[in-house]
Amino acid sequence: MDPLLLARLQFATTTSIHFLFVLVTLGLVTLLVYLQTAWFLTRKPVYERLTRFWGTFYLVNYALGITTGIVMEFQFGLNWSGLSRYVGNVFGAPLAIETLVAFFLESTLLGMWIFGWHRLRRGVHLALLYGVALTAYASAFWILVANSWLQHPVGYEQREGIAHLTDFGALLSNQAFGMAFGHVVSAALTTGGFLVAGISSWQLIRRTPDYEAFRKSLRIGVVTASLGVMLVVGFGFAQFGYLGDIQPTKFGNEGDKAAAAADFAARFGGSPADYLPPGWVGAPLGFMILIGFTLMWVWLFIPFFFRDWIIRLKLPLYLLLIATPLPFIAAIFGWLVREIGRQPWVVYGLLRTEDAVTKTSGAVMLTSYIGFTVLLLGLAVADWMLLARVAHRGTADPALGRRPDEPLPEPADRPEPVLA
Repeated sequence: MDPLLLARLQFATTTSIHFLFVLVTLGLVTLLVYLQTAWFLTRKPVYERLTRFWGTFYLVNYALGITTGIVMEFQFGLNWSGLSRYVGNVFGAPLAIETLVAFFLESTLLGMWIFGWHRLRRGVHLALLYGVALTAYASAFWILVANSWLQHPVGYEQREGIAHLTDFGALLSNQAFGMAFGHVVSAALTTGGFLVAGISSWQLIRRTPDYEAFRKSLRIGVVTASLGVMLVVGFGFAQFGYLGDIQPTKFGNEGDKAAAAADFAARFGGSPADYLPPGWVGAPLGFMILIGFTLMWVWLFIPFFFRDWIIRLKLPLYLLLIATPLPFIAAIFGWLVREIGRQPWVVYGLLRTEDAVTKTSGAVMLTSYIGFTVLLLGLAVADWMLLARVAHRGTADPALGRRPDEPLPEPADRPEPVLA
């Protein structure tokens, strides 16, 4: 077995799975901020129930998402020692900041939010959630800063075959960063909106006892998804304006592709064809765009909130439920375009993927691939099962935020699923 192919498959598998957790985390924490703010301002019990219910969703996904992130980062030292050695002085700076933000600051604030219910002042407790949201976005910010340097290396110099950071500000103004960050954030909002709308639709289809709560979360999910999908399409198409300049072999015209490939062949050896990305990379791009435009129909549902026609007709609820996985699929397609489209480079124009992989046997790499894949898939399945259990319980018994004097609900009081 080819160690390079196995290493790439392992990274693609683990990163794809982890990325799905990230989307849900960013999307849900944004909606949680709105729900708890509404509860703080209005003091309506429905917002408390929704904050506790979707907060439980968020915590399950966050806990397992952190685990998948740790597993994913092990690969930099295990499978990609050439990359770590070459770009460690540049790549390490934003990753170190992200680690401090995500694994220390964000986790600390989140822990205080979890255990601060009914112990802290309401304003302080809300401020903690705002801190969690800001650090979550900061984490995504620094990850995109690091990834954008791989896409378009700037602010560095090479000394003795190793890249050294010379201009930290150049990382933040990198042409490959700004629109990509907006694209990821809006994708997270789209995913979170459709997830909330889809689960709320399912609850209303099964005639949930807490009609008021899921009617409200359905509205919030649809509006968020509508805004998110417009932004994600806009940020996506905005990237076409500069990608041809910074990555001509990916999105340049045929003349620019040929010239760039010939230049790479002259500098690094081989034939120009070796420096062109796989021809099939256009397929996931096309599917991603198709899904994006398909999801834009969610705007049509907003007028149906008048007199609750969206719920009475039932068909919109089924459509929203069916559409729930589509943002996840589109996100994976987008990741494939961004990462595979720059092949055969791990650092575009500087370090080839074959020079970045750890020199080891195919048997060792196969063992690593199987082990990592089984572990990540197990975490993903566990996440799905736990979230399904939380969704099934509804708002009847969210353990998060339970008051000390609040009795546990009797089994007979818990809602059973009702067929539509």
